[in-house]
Amino acid sequence: MRSTPIETEALQTISLEHRQVLQVCENIRIGLRKNVEKHRIRRYTDWFKQEYLDVHFKLEEQHIFPLLGNNVRVKKALANHRRINKLLSCDCDNERVLNLLEEELSTYIRFEERVLYKEIELHATPEDLARIEELHDKIGFSEDEWQDKFWLP
Repeated sequence: MRSTPIETEALQTISLEHRQVLQVCENIRIGLRKNVEKHRIRRYTDWFKQEYLDVHFKLEEQHIFPLLGNNVRVKKALANHRRINKLLSCDCDNERVLNLLEEELSTYIRFEERVLYKEIELHATPEDLARIEELHDKIGFSEDEWQDKFWLP
């Protein structure tokens, strides 16, 4: 079942960024399928966490989730943040951990897009959305900065 697209401009920017994160997941899958050395994939995921994900999660936890209060979807999102961070914090190059990370991250992004951000669109005021957009504009993510593009042919 396809969901309707996110309509609010402030959240559309985040949605575009989510597509980039789904590409990160695809890059991990390609790396695993090509039997790339696991430490190379792990360095990429460490860079991704430091350069983007930590800041993105902080934005969500401090400024977006509070708009919804303490409901079951916010609790699920916070649990997903903990699981993803735990997988990213694992000091190993284990293929199973990398597979789980990719699956958790892509599943979480789809949950945000299909459920959580739809609810935010319904509850957030124009001022809330302007603040989200302002804060989000300070976050930049581009894998152009990453040199070891192990997923390319």
